[in-house]
Amino acid sequence: MTYKTILTERRGDVLVITLNRPERLNAASPATFDEIRAALADLGGARAVLVTGAGRAFCSGADLAGGSLTSADPAQATFDALTNSYNPTMIAIAELPVPIVAAVRGPAAGIGCSLALACDFVVGCDTAYFLEAFANIGLVPDGGASWMLPRLIGKARAMEMALLGERIPAEKALAWGLIHKFVADDALDAEAFALAERLAAGPTRALALARRAINAALESDYPAALAREASDQREAARGPDAAEGARAFLEKRKPVFSGK
Repeated sequence: MTYKTILTERRGDVLVITLNRPERLNAASPATFDEIRAALADLGGARAVLVTGAGRAFCSGADLAGGSLTSADPAQATFDALTNSYNPTMIAIAELPVPIVAAVRGPAAGIGCSLALACDFVVGCDTAYFLEAFANIGLVPDGGASWMLPRLIGKARAMEMALLGERIPAEKALAWGLIHKFVADDALDAEAFALAERLAAGPTRALALARRAINAALESDYPAALAREASDQREAARGPDAAEGARAFLEKRKPVFSGK
């Protein structure tokens, strides 16, 4: 499929999605998120996803120059964009049947920050920063940020990001537990892809069940989490990868998972 604002590439078992508006620091229009969602719906057998941005930015936020500010009712246009494009894409990421990694260079701001943080792993480099700039323009965090931030970094730091609207450099984001890894700029692409490739070589079915269980556990009590684990363990144990894992353990070798 041909896209206008993103690029897609299969590199082995990894689907690489690149936001491709470098001249706009990859500012994301609703159409961009529609294209991301379409790409995620067409994995074509990929066993992991890597999301990155072309040029010197991951995503500078929503494309405010893309039409919403010039509409007759900007507030309603923003609501419609969130309801019809941005939010469905965030849900698609949460329900993805494979792991997803974000490689962040430069700004991950506004909806771009939400996009990065919705991924299972975020690798940031020394030029990367995370920014909830909404308070600076009289708006509120969106794209799931109000749900994700306190769960990732606690209420106090979530309030700091949401109410002060200041940049959080990648090194600080790592110390806060906001992201997975901090690397040098020239190492970002290789490090992020190596992580995606490692995940793609894993037991895909089990990884999907694990990410679903962790997301669900954020909203469930302890007994419910235990019950889900038991059910998921039964499902995973019936798959070929579990049998391969057991054989490899007994044979003292590295397992070769099929993703089934």
